[in-house]
Amino acid sequence: MSLSDLPVETAGNDIASARARAIDAFLAQARGLLADKGDAADKPTLQAVADALIALGQQKSLFPAAHFPIDAARPAQVYRLAEDADGGFALYLSAGLAGKAQPPHDHTTWAVIAGVEGNERNVLYRREKTAEPARDALVQTATVDVAAGSAVVLLPDDVHTIELIGGQDGRHLHFYGRALQLLDRRVVFEGKEGGSFRHFAPPKNIRHPATTPQALKAALADGEEIALLDVRETGVFVRSHILLAASAPLWRLEVQIDRLVPRRGTRIVLADADESLAHEAASKLVRLGWRNVSVLAGGAEGWAAAGYELFSGSNVPSKAFGEVIEHQKHTPWISVDDLHARVQRGDDIVVVDSRTPEEFADFSLPFAHSLPGAELVYRIQELAPRPETLVVVNCAGRTRSIVGAQTLIDAGIPNKVVSLKDGTMAWLLAGRELAHGRAAPLPEPGEQTRQSARARAEDVAARAGVRRIDAATLARFQAEAEADERSLYRFDVRTRQEYEAGHLEGWRWAPGGQLVQATDEYVGTRRARIVLADWDGVRALTTGAWLAQLGGHEVFVLSPPALPVRVLGPEPVRVLALRAFTPDIAPREAAAALEAGKAVAFDVERRSAFERRHIAGARFAVPDRLQEFTADLPASQVVVLTSSDGVLARTVAAELAARTGLTVRAIAGGTQAWSAARLPTATGPEGVLTGDDDHWYSPYAHADLAKRDAGFQQYLDWEIGLVAQLEREGDVGIRLVKASEAAAS
Repeated sequence: MSLSDLPVETAGNDIASARARAIDAFLAQARGLLADKGDAADKPTLQAVADALIALGQQKSLFPAAHFPIDAARPAQVYRLAEDADGGFALYLSAGLAGKAQPPHDHTTWAVIAGVEGNERNVLYRREKTAEPARDALVQTATVDVAAGSAVVLLPDDVHTIELIGGQDGRHLHFYGRALQLLDRRVVFEGKEGGSFRHFAPPKNIRHPATTPQALKAALADGEEIALLDVRETGVFVRSHILLAASAPLWRLEVQIDRLVPRRGTRIVLADADESLAHEAASKLVRLGWRNVSVLAGGAEGWAAAGYELFSGSNVPSKAFGEVIEHQKHTPWISVDDLHARVQRGDDIVVVDSRTPEEFADFSLPFAHSLPGAELVYRIQELAPRPETLVVVNCAGRTRSIVGAQTLIDAGIPNKVVSLKDGTMAWLLAGRELAHGRAAPLPEPGEQTRQSARARAEDVAARAGVRRIDAATLARFQAEAEADERSLYRFDVRTRQEYEAGHLEGWRWAPGGQLVQATDEYVGTRRARIVLADWDGVRALTTGAWLAQLGGHEVFVLSPPALPVRVLGPEPVRVLALRAFTPDIAPREAAAALEAGKAVAFDVERRSAFERRHIAGARFAVPDRLQEFTADLPASQVVVLTSSDGVLARTVAAELAARTGLTVRAIAGGTQAWSAARLPTATGPEGVLTGDDDHWYSPYAHADLAKRDAGFQQYLDWEIGLVAQLEREGDVGIRLVKASEAAAS
């Protein structure tokens, strides 16, 4: 069956979510019936479970053939519907073409099979010992036809054959006491009379329900929550992906997913290039507790084949948003030549860089002030107190220059405001130089300017539809999130220093400018609730106004209590795990093993961080390609992994060890601990094995100036072209507000 043959689900017809709810209800009922029984469950108990599974299977509309495809190339397929993280209860759908049959086999755990469509004939046998070793006899005991409305119950030692009869394809629900991957002691017999038997391995290619490109297109526009995640490494993702997909690489899921998609019942669709990685990712998510997971049929290639747009680049929705702002609002700009001339003349002008302080310190215009996006309305009057002062907003390229300038214009500040056309890229293309290593504290607004900024922010937020909520409303939102009814993201949008000096418990840090610039890195679920907080009444409103105009979410601002309970320190990260972590290795112990030639080191974090500083002699590889670089290592060699703080390395070590059988250790504390121990480090690209697979390669990184400048021009052309591509994509929810009366005048 080709993709074009699959039926289209229309908006409002969210079969995946309805199926997930029905499966949840079945599992709750089954757990109640089977409490603490394990493999010892008896036939009467299992028959009660069978009755519940029959009822689930009779909801045929929840299990359409389009979601569980089979064809001549794949005549029989098992689909994972639910599976406990510890390998306990597991529910699958088995799909097969008419005539599919399996020889006599057992399960080593109890099994309950119920019909959805088609007739699966089960012939049951009793296994009897013979005088010959490794040869048992089978005695037929019953025949049970399993179709919609019927089921069969099998105990751990029961042997059966299955065959789809009646000339009809079949779909049947299989519920087991343990997950299939744990059933490695099952036996299959040579014939129906028994005879020799052998153990057979669990199925290697368990798949997950499919979503067609047409169904996904409708789902993205149906107004309900959905998370579209691309599970390729980020550098691969940025070369070609679906616009509204968020990057969530397969081997980094354990570290990222809890923050990116916090609600376990969220409707999730996983994409890659061609389904080669998405089913592995779906297996992880299902076993980690996410209960509504599908895979895009055909991946991004299938999406393009259906006639839909693919985009290149990083943070594309936000960057396209910036271009739409300039296109629709005609945001004024100044060229780098004009700016240079004005600065040289000593004109009354203030240039503010709306990137992060870290980016500003890396490079900046020599005369610019650091003022990140969310800080603009809050602090600009301290830098430009005179209405006659021209304010120029710049960034490295275009987006944050445009958004920053329009932020001030929409807020109605009395100054003339322009963006620097093409930012520092244009400055370098004009043959000028940037400053490096500059850092300055942000100007602190006085009470009078704070009040003025608050009034301006309130006006813009109100026009954008941002709503204020109190603690009681937030508590209701939290209760609904905990009940798995709606997704909730809570962000503190102040500076890092302010956040770490004290923030509300459970709130994440997302500096407001970056939350707008890279929304897809913080919020994986569209149509979710986003609540923002600050302590000044300006920055959360400014950020909320832009998020509301970007579209795709409900945006609120919390009015903080007078004496909030605050937590100190950086944002905590919860790491999920499917496998037991391998033992860590101390930095000095790792250094000794490397020195003795007993170990080999790989950095798995980011290429850019690796090039800035890495363990001497280490190589860099993205996690999902480590197997190819360790395949030829002798069993005696220890694989030592590191990441910035060791967190990612630990999860990757556990996965790599399980897949390869190698001895894999993560350095305790990662590269930071290695450096703190004053062990040897190196810099530069030597040892990079996987190119740009992990991140978008910035033109700024080119040492060759000709390549750098060509990269700048290519990037700027790409960004400007996003408006036309967005028109081909269709409405994605961007709704820009009109200018205030003050700004319009």
